[in-house]
Amino acid sequence: MAQTRELRRRIKSVENTRQITRTMEMVATSKLKRAQDRVVAARPYAEALAQVIGDLYDPALAEQFPLLRHPKSDTRRVALVGLTSNRGLCGGFNANLIKLTRVRAAELEDEGVTVELHLIGRKGVGYFRYVGRKMSTAIDDMSDRPSMHDAARVIEPLVQRFEQGELDAVELVFAKFVSAMTTPPTITRVLPVEVQSVKSGEAPGSKRQPNYLLKPSAEEIVGAVLPLYVRNQMYRALVETSAAEQGARRTAMKSATDNAGEMLDKLRRTFNRARQAQITQELAEIVGGAEAL
Repeated sequence: MAQTRELRRRIKSVENTRQITRTMEMVATSKLKRAQDRVVAARPYAEALAQVIGDLYDPALAEQFPLLRHPKSDTRRVALVGLTSNRGLCGGFNANLIKLTRVRAAELEDEGVTVELHLIGRKGVGYFRYVGRKMSTAIDDMSDRPSMHDAARVIEPLVQRFEQGELDAVELVFAKFVSAMTTPPTITRVLPVEVQSVKSGEAPGSKRQPNYLLKPSAEEIVGAVLPLYVRNQMYRALVETSAAEQGARRTAMKSATDNAGEMLDKLRRTFNRARQAQITQELAEIVGGAEAL
């Protein structure tokens, strides 16, 4: 009797867990669609900014605009911005991002570079705080629907320090959203702006005949577009990481729901066998008692 009671309790517990994981899977699926729409909507703007910079780039501009200027000597100080989520239950999503952040920081430090850690997301902040790693920035209240304002909040202080020469480079560690099933952790350098990485096809600065007139001058346009491009790179990293998080959570919750269903089948079969054995034993006791009488 005690065994069947315990099995009944476990079945009820697994049913409740499966209901929760199924609900979380449905919520993640709904959020994933909206997050994926934000990723798709951000791409044309980024491509247009990259096209403008690629068309107007000239090697002489690298000395005029700090965001294009590479350090004359070896890189000495790098700001490493690591993105994670605020919540768990998404498989190895956060663990992979944290691991890549640690590996990249170690690589830079082995080269003699001073690394500043700027963490976004409660999971990453909590981990590096636990291991005792100093963080220059710790943001654990980022929305799962990031905006351009959120991107500016993160990147603009780093842009100002880069322009003043306090930083030699700014790198991002984020989850690149390829599909709901494919979200590889990725490292990209946003400062200094690499024109070759934003221009596809022709070499940067290649002189081709434009079919338009520039007003104001090319220098003024590049000066206005560069900060927008850097901010958009930060925004894309935020929205792609947010979409990747929902995709990872949906996959993890679907796996948990399927596993709960398999466990329920096993528990119910075990319960039925135990119940059948109990009924058989009771019948045998009744028959034995009747024969004794």
